[in-house]
Amino acid sequence: MGLKLAIDDFGTGYSSLSYLKHFPVSKLKIDRSFVRDVAVNLDDAAITTAIISMAKSLNLKVIAEGVETEEQMSFLRARHCDEIQGYYFSKPLSPEDVVVALRGAAGSLDHAPGNPRSKAQKASGD
Repeated sequence: MGLKLAIDDFGTGYSSLSYLKHFPVSKLKIDRSFVRDVAVNLDDAAITTAIISMAKSLNLKVIAEGVETEEQMSFLRARHCDEIQGYYFSKPLSPEDVVVALRGAAGSLDHAPGNPRSKAQKASGD
């Protein structure tokens, strides 16, 4: 069917290591409570690093939730976290605002230096 299972808020509440054995999980989402102080709290850093390492050894993708700062982003990148989400990139948007943001991003990429599409537009006079 093409469905994939992710465990949300991994490391808190009802998420259990036994789920990794009993369900066909493909992603772990690291709870924001670990990410919040990852750059300044050794325990949060150790837990987050362990979750990423364990997921990688089980061939699972890892998503970090609640990333808000460059320090958090750098920490997660250095540990090869697969996906990162949070206010660092954008606050929640309405569907209409998502369309506007994506159109704006596409427009800025069209005119970016080195973009082959922008060179083609210049050559054709667009």
